[in-house]
Amino acid sequence: MTRAILSRLLAVLILAVPLAARAQEGRQFDAKSFTLANGLEVVVIENHRAPIVTQMVWYKVGSADEPRGKTGIAHFLEHLMFKGTKETPPGVFSRIIAQNGGRENAFTTADYTAFFQTVAADRLELVMKLEAERMTGLVLNDAVVLPERDVIIEERHTRIDNNPAALLNEQLNTALYLHHPYRNPVIGWEHEMRGLTTEDALSFYRTWYAPNNAVLVVGGDVTVEQVRGLAEKYYGPLAAHAVPERRRVSEPPKVAAARLVMKSARVGEPSWSRNYLAPSYTAGEKQYAYALQVLAEVVGGGPTARLYRTLVLDKGVALDAGAFYSPGSLDLTTFGFYATPKKDLPVGDLEDAFAAAIKTVLADGVSAEEVERAKKRMRAQAVYARDSLDGPARIVGAARANGRNLEDVETWPQHIGAVTVDEVNAAARLVIHEDTAVTGVLLPEPTS
Repeated sequence: MTRAILSRLLAVLILAVPLAARAQEGRQFDAKSFTLANGLEVVVIENHRAPIVTQMVWYKVGSADEPRGKTGIAHFLEHLMFKGTKETPPGVFSRIIAQNGGRENAFTTADYTAFFQTVAADRLELVMKLEAERMTGLVLNDAVVLPERDVIIEERHTRIDNNPAALLNEQLNTALYLHHPYRNPVIGWEHEMRGLTTEDALSFYRTWYAPNNAVLVVGGDVTVEQVRGLAEKYYGPLAAHAVPERRRVSEPPKVAAARLVMKSARVGEPSWSRNYLAPSYTAGEKQYAYALQVLAEVVGGGPTARLYRTLVLDKGVALDAGAFYSPGSLDLTTFGFYATPKKDLPVGDLEDAFAAAIKTVLADGVSAEEVERAKKRMRAQAVYARDSLDGPARIVGAARANGRNLEDVETWPQHIGAVTVDEVNAAARLVIHEDTAVTGVLLPEPTS
């Protein structure tokens, strides 16, 4: 999964946090945490609505931590983690999960790599044993690594190279991030993927995969004491080792706008986007992160938001329009807008209408009424999220993997509720600058 897609998914999940139901407690998930002697952090989110549990292990390493010239190694290792240990040969891990009625998967982003299983509550010990084995006991050789390299290359062909929107998004990231490794695709550049070796995978594994560089999150029909006992039994004996500091280059100042236009016969209808570098919860002028979330909802959060009303309903130049922003990145993130031009309408007409709408936002600001409505919509999206089993585990795990504390997560509703109209307008003026924006246009190319 690409960083952008995963970041937008996590943004939806973060907005889908129960607010009213837990307002008196002031806590979203009532998560509890403790740390084992070897440095493994364990977080427990009790949810006794069904006899099911989700175990997630989050490693604090992603594609932005890859060695230069080795793009794709983080995602490649995610695949290889299913290739077995001495106790669990290749293919057996997934077979055991399936035989026990569970489901499992993994994903890599620019900032972290996560593995998860969802099983009946009485199978938690089984999945803990299996996951702990491969935390430090992975066995790799050319016989299993080289065929899997072909798999990830084919995955790139299928998900990126055959998808014009994904290809354009790759190019847009290279224009938005001039220097930071977020400019590289999580899946990797193909010419570098082809050179990845067994030793590359083992080196990355031995460097970053350790209990003291991981967060274990267990959500569902469990108690803290149950999890503590099992975690001590299976993860506790694993040895910690020194992990490098995550030293990433920072972005230089942007001094120019960029515009990328791509044509493809695979495109059925044109699309348009405009992206800006923005602070996250943990990077840049991070005090604006909550206000930017509210801004995204005011301007682009559905059919009652500014952009949709202006571009789709009033001016009739777009079929759809919205905004996106996810502040969960470890470093600077993206604030952006997107729209689909109305059929046979020049993209320039859409851009002119967008420019006028944003000029009004920047000059006059959004209203206090719009901000209050946006915050109510964000609360409304939260009604059923507490019932979710893996949603809270994903939100908490992603936050802890990127260094945010549990209190930040638990008090998200209060932070959003405290955002003022002045803060939203200041956030808009901080981020939205057309002289440094990156615009993407995807156009159909008729076949001859």
